[in-house]
Amino acid sequence: MKKAIFSLTLGFIVMLAGCTTETKKTSIEMGVIPQATVESVSNQLIEKYGEDKAELINRGVRQVAALWTIDDGSTEVFSSFCMENYHGTEETRVELFNTLSRNYEMIWGHLNQLSLELTKPLHLTWGPIEPVDVLFGSYAPGAHLAEDFYGNKIAFLSILNFPFFSLDEKNALGNDWSRKEWAYARMGDIFVSRVPAGINQNISRVSTDADNYVSEYNIIMGQLQNNEGEHIFPDHLRLITHWGLRDELKANYDGTQKGLERQRMIYQVMQRIIDQSIPEKVINNTDVQWNPYTNEVTQQGSKVTSGPEPDTRYEHLLTNFHARREADPYSPNYPTAIERAFNQGLELSMDEVEALFIDLVSDPVLKDVAALISERLGRDLEPFDIWYDGFKARSAIPEAELDRVVRQRYPDAAALERDLPNLLVSLGYDRDRAREITSRIVVEGSRGAGHAWGAQMRSQLSHLRTRVAEGGMTYNGFNIAAHELGHNVEQTISLHDVDYYMLSGVPNTAFTEALAFIFQTRDLDLLGIHTDDPMLEYLKILDILWGTYEIMGVSLVDMQVWRWMYANPDATPSQLKNETIKIAKDVWNNYFAPVFGVSDSPILAVYSHMISYPLYLSAYPLGHLIEFQIEEHVRGKHLASEIDRIFSLGNLTPQKWMMEAVGEVLSHKPLVDAARVAVEEL
Repeated sequence: MKKAIFSLTLGFIVMLAGCTTETKKTSIEMGVIPQATVESVSNQLIEKYGEDKAELINRGVRQVAALWTIDDGSTEVFSSFCMENYHGTEETRVELFNTLSRNYEMIWGHLNQLSLELTKPLHLTWGPIEPVDVLFGSYAPGAHLAEDFYGNKIAFLSILNFPFFSLDEKNALGNDWSRKEWAYARMGDIFVSRVPAGINQNISRVSTDADNYVSEYNIIMGQLQNNEGEHIFPDHLRLITHWGLRDELKANYDGTQKGLERQRMIYQVMQRIIDQSIPEKVINNTDVQWNPYTNEVTQQGSKVTSGPEPDTRYEHLLTNFHARREADPYSPNYPTAIERAFNQGLELSMDEVEALFIDLVSDPVLKDVAALISERLGRDLEPFDIWYDGFKARSAIPEAELDRVVRQRYPDAAALERDLPNLLVSLGYDRDRAREITSRIVVEGSRGAGHAWGAQMRSQLSHLRTRVAEGGMTYNGFNIAAHELGHNVEQTISLHDVDYYMLSGVPNTAFTEALAFIFQTRDLDLLGIHTDDPMLEYLKILDILWGTYEIMGVSLVDMQVWRWMYANPDATPSQLKNETIKIAKDVWNNYFAPVFGVSDSPILAVYSHMISYPLYLSAYPLGHLIEFQIEEHVRGKHLASEIDRIFSLGNLTPQKWMMEAVGEVLSHKPLVDAARVAVEEL
């Protein structure tokens, strides 16, 4: 699940924080300083501090000028500011860097804490959400922070002395940088745009609205009926879409006809959600029954008229797009939301990521894996088998037994929190180190599927959120908790064990997803349930491959939908819905139909991330690739020690991090090559 974390870019801080009201979106004209003035100031500083400082001086002065507006002052004010505030000796530069680092940590940390506290009624199981909860949860404590820092010139002070390096420049120069120079470069990533506060506030508002829409989108499974009028799911089973529906589908690979019938019904529900033919009345409603095949709604045995959901899903997606697009003119280094998500956020271009994904989803080994799955199931594959779960060790253990074990062990969130040190010990940590890490983690019951909210200053705690059902946590809840614990461990190590605060974190969200996956695949080990299957390692490889294949397809849809929205900015929600379904079917037909033997499935459009976490989905398949490369690297090594070493590398660029962590760049080939061997062995 999504990791709630503040980036070192102030704009992203605001995006995650939320707000209450829209303010007038002010247009600002940047880059008003004449080139002659820029050159004059640069030359004076070079003369004062030496030719060896020329490159940094030119870069800093030029970047300040690019973001300077008329309201910031005249050319004389600009010149005086640069001359008076450039720290040209290493001693004064280090002193400034330390001061800025300390203050940024305090500011970001306290803003993070405010947002964490104000969104608790929305994120935790505190009862019904009231309108006042949404108002406070949508408030943006840092909405004007970037604007204020440009106004008081802290932003310009930072830019002048610690200028921005592009992704290409980091990749070309970074191998020769010291850790301190990397930290300087990361400080240069803070102020790369100048988006007006009103635009940031609107981004926050629509993000919160979309997240709240998804968090409250539950299907009451016990109220579903098949064509014979039977209820085939437990009473009052309530599943959030898409996560709960997907996980319930996975849980029904039990080889029974009932399990298959449940899976087919869930798939039908998903299709209704995608095409918005789902009756609006059945969403989160325990008072009506629904046949997802006929789409008939009844109440106490009588048919009820209910119109379909009015393209609300796609309206939220479109609103998110428009809000982010408004920031484009004020982001000269990353002038589209796509570039901000990929080149800035992931530090990998969309084209680069897309090509990597297509290489894997086109690989012939997938047909061999599909044939193996079909053989194990004893039937032809159906589209929902993208979530085949039979390669996991737990597949041989009945879900009810796993639920019993977990409920007994974790009757509430507090029980899980008390047990966190033991879980880390089971992964190889010594008792003291396990306590040190877990003393900085709090466990809470989640209203949604679950997530991890990291600390942003070293005096804060990380928060693990997962669903805790009445009567205790279910196995699915623990499986999610294991995933989120991986996030929390990364968040703790990469904040407390890095040498510079400006290097805290990981290169992008895919890297924290990688550790979350590593923890999640060890969920049975964490529960003390061990298997002796000699084929387990091969099964695990195929499980990672199949999961990567599935989520890469979803991500390819997400990327193509955003390209289409940029090409068609005036589209209606209905037009976006139709195009999203078309894109999903095209991706399916290109890369999944040849493997499954079934055409025109829209299932790749079901993920809720598309609606509430724009352009986040690519982090998951990247995370799987990183997960596998880390797993291969730690084989035969001490897992806990390697986790500590690897995740204390901090926020380097992805390929630099990979080389230092595992000795090779990010690639799909290690996973595909291992899968070929696994298929042969199995």
